[in-house]
Amino acid sequence: MVVSNSFEGWHLYQDDGSKGGWTVADNILTFNSEEAKGKGDKSLISDDTYTNFEIKFDWKVSEGANSGFIWGVNEDQQFKHPYETGPEIQILDPQVYLGDEKNQVHTAGALYDMIAPSSFETRPAGEWNNFHITINHSLNEGVVVLNGVEVNRFPLHGPEWDSMVASSKFADWQGFGKFPTGSICLQDHPGIIAFKNIKIKRLAE
Repeated sequence: MVVSNSFEGWHLYQDDGSKGGWTVADNILTFNSEEAKGKGDKSLISDDTYTNFEIKFDWKVSEGANSGFIWGVNEDQQFKHPYETGPEIQILDPQVYLGDEKNQVHTAGALYDMIAPSSFETRPAGEWNNFHITINHSLNEGVVVLNGVEVNRFPLHGPEWDSMVASSKFADWQGFGKFPTGSICLQDHPGIIAFKNIKIKRLAE
């Protein structure tokens, strides 16, 4: 799937028709938290679900802004936010945690709250970055390439995954990481976040 100049193939999380905050122009999807409306999570969710896939996209954020790419999302009403079920690759203004060793598990390229990126590759706020993310449950492997450099590699299930979850904020979250097949998500956090050149390729299961 290639995202063109529309919201075709996407919807807002658990939308009742009242939510807003996203615009599309010049093949760029943009979320502006100051223009958001409606109650609840306003992340952008794929209509299709995915198990094994590769995704490439460009992203940029305003100063201090925060977002994420999430997969394995289950939209059941018991889950109020996509991150309750789906693991996240963090998107963030790199200045937010620059030099803060404790919070590198929350910076851009991190498997959020579980594995920090292995190197600092994020460009400043206002500049475009590129992600190439592979999620392959058949090979039990997730890979994150940020601006052409591999910054993260991790399992998707098994003892090592369970240990990472147990050591994170998600330890007691009943639905977290439990859905190998699920929607993908562009998160709605504060600031202005833009995405373009989104290309998704399904891999063999």
